[in-house]
Order: sequence, then C-alpha cells, then structure tokens
Amino acid sequence: MQRKASKSSSGAASSRAGKISVIIETPRGSRNKLKYEPSKRMDKLSKVMPEGMVFPYDFGFVPETKAEDGDPLDVLVLTDEPLFTGCLVDCEPIGVLELEQKEEGEVNRNDRLIAVAEQSLLYSNIKDLARLNPIVVKQIEAFFVNYQKVRDIKVRILGRHGPDKARELLHRARRRKR
Repeated sequence: MQRKASKSSSGAASSRAGKISVIIETPRGSRNKLKYEPSKRMDKLSKVMPEGMVFPYDFGFVPETKAEDGDPLDVLVLTDEPLFTGCLVDCEPIGVLELEQKEEGEVNRNDRLIAVAEQSLLYSNIKDLARLNPIVVKQIEAFFVNYQKVRDIKVRILGRHGPDKARELLHRARRRKR
C-alpha cells in the first residue's frame, strides 16, 4: 500500500498545541510487526510475534522525529477499535515508557510514547499515564519486554512518566531530526 505521508514528510502530519499526529504501522491485534520503508514508500513485514502474542493497541510513529535508536519516535496509540496500516490519527500524548534494549551485547534506548487517539470514546478522559488502569500499564510493559524474548533481545523498563516527559521526548526527537 502506497502512502503520501512518510516519516520525512510534513504537512498534515504536523502537531498542534499538545496534539500529535501518528501514522499507524501495526494495528492492534496483529502478530505481524510492520515497519514503514521511506525509500520504497511502502510497509514491510519486519517480524512476526511469537504464537499467542499480539499488539495490545495500535502501534506507529510520529513523522518528522528521530528517536535515540535512529528511527522515528514510536507510539502506542490507545483507541477503541483497531485502525489500519497507514492511518493518520491525531493523538494526545499521555506518557512515556523508558526502555532499554540489549541485543547481541549492544545496549540502546528504545522509549515508547503512549498516546490517546483524539476520537476515542473509551480513553478520552485519560490525560496522564498515571490515570490509566495500573493493570493495563503493567500489561503494556510486559508486552514490550516479552515479545522480544524469542529473538534473544532483552528489554528492561527504566521508568514510566506522564505527559510532561512525553512532550520532552517529542521535543528532543524533533530536534534530532532537524
């Protein structure tokens, strides 16, 4: 599927006062991890989750950003129903999970922004990660730790923070992209 909005495009994918636009790569409920390939302007199958594991929410990226791992900033989007690959969704960042990933002896940061879809009915009252059901937060953390184990990638949760830290992370990722 070809898309006009890419990781390096601006326009409709820009942010407004506290809001961000996210391009969905992998829909909620999918075992297939997709990754957008800007040079091909297409999504590519990146990996398949272990049997019994699926993405708990939609997963995507913020265009015009560069996280510490060199990729655009990753976002887990809380919404009522699964979206589709390539869908542009306006969101409000509610927090960040700070993650450290160890693969083949190399340690890297791989933080995840957590955001609520602007159109969500179920999550619209959540403005801070601390207000999300703690069981849901623990399950999200467990997902990020466990889905990598089958590939011998160790993920460690360094911390969880609210919207202020999420905005800081976003600001740094935008500066890194420039």
